[in-house]
Amino acid sequence: MEFVTPTAEQLGLYLGLDEIQGDRADLLISTAVKLCQTVVRPLPEGAEAVVLSVAGRAYVNPQQVSYETIGPMSVQRPSGSGGLYLTKADKSALKSLAGRGGAYTVDPTPETADPSPTWPVDDAGFADEFEPGWGYG
Repeated sequence: MEFVTPTAEQLGLYLGLDEIQGDRADLLISTAVKLCQTVVRPLPEGAEAVVLSVAGRAYVNPQQVSYETIGPMSVQRPSGSGGLYLTKADKSALKSLAGRGGAYTVDPTPETADPSPTWPVDDAGFADEFEPGWGYG
């Protein structure tokens, strides 16, 4: 399967909203897709979750308000909890979904390498070269 761009309805479900502004949601989703493509292109299967997370942050807090008071009620949001941006976790998730990042090994041995030793083999051992008391002898 491949990446399928989320819809405005899916963003509404993700945010738990009964009603959603379709045009605004579509704009945020398409912009979130473009933002995600700056990290990985083409977007891998499963990147829908990251796109919804990015668009959802911007939908619920477009001005990046961190503290707001209306009458006797006030609310404080975590810093950086609004606007359209990718977090470090978002970038990491995109790279992981694309199969990039993480540990890997590279075997530098050429296929034509011979497994036999390339140094002179001494069958006599080391017994005469060590002083008494070293356990050789």
